[in-house]
Amino acid sequence: MQSIISVKNLTKQYASGFQALKGIDLDIRRGEIFALLGPNGAGKTTLINIICGIVNPSTGTVLADGHDIVADYRAARSKIGLVPQELSTDAFETVWATVNFSRGIFGKPKDHAHVEKVLRSLSLWDKKDSKIFSLSGGMKRRVMIAKALSHEPQILFLDEPTAGVDVELRRDMWEMVRGLRESGVTIILTTHYIEEAEEMADRIGVIRKGEIILVEDKAALMAKLGKKQLRLHLQRPLAAIPAELASSQLELTDDGNELIYTFDAQSEQTGIGELLKRLGEHGIDFKDLQSSQSSLEEIFVSLVHSKD
Repeated sequence: MQSIISVKNLTKQYASGFQALKGIDLDIRRGEIFALLGPNGAGKTTLINIICGIVNPSTGTVLADGHDIVADYRAARSKIGLVPQELSTDAFETVWATVNFSRGIFGKPKDHAHVEKVLRSLSLWDKKDSKIFSLSGGMKRRVMIAKALSHEPQILFLDEPTAGVDVELRRDMWEMVRGLRESGVTIILTTHYIEEAEEMADRIGVIRKGEIILVEDKAALMAKLGKKQLRLHLQRPLAAIPAELASSQLELTDDGNELIYTFDAQSEQTGIGELLKRLGEHGIDFKDLQSSQSSLEEIFVSLVHSKD
């Protein structure tokens, strides 16, 4: 699939000597939702700010829809909309004025129909004449998204878009992001709410200490690195697992009422059938069973801490 953002050998070292990014190579596909995950200080915001032309790289190249973000800054930046973590806008302007002003910054002609469409899509139309300072935190964040969309970008960066937003509004934003993707906009999302990435992303990238340690399709990542568990509720408590069945994959709860079988998500399901058969041969009956799979959050935590 064609890349809309191409990052090659990107580094960023500050005057203090701190190296925020170390040889980043990353391609983001046109029309996808890409979630960039990493702990605080990993380099997520630095990477976004370089791609958006806010911070200069030390070495390396970045192309945004084919335009070099340094040599062809204006063309590259016109392709990008950015919703930063911090809410920063003129508190005494109206919603309508501030969104139209953002469009003008990029040299776009007035298009009241487009601005109206953006405001309506974000449930801001009835607030168009309200001053920014009078809005709730969630509504202010919607205004930031409207500003980022005002010049019709092909690429939208959402840096912690739902931080401090209530659950209902977060769900609304997820629907809005899906709608943008369907219209052809490429979405790059950073978030502390990993269920957000699990819900929406097509691909996941993990950054750690200034290095990209993994980029993978979400479904493939969860299949490859996820663990599954089968929990068997026994008919009668078991004092110990028979020696013939003992393995690192099979555990008995302290009260002896449950057996827990842990296996790789990619493993053949025949292992479960074999286990149940062998339990029956040892007279171990169960009255119920439950299966579960590790979440993206658990996979993320294991990746981030795997080299510590």
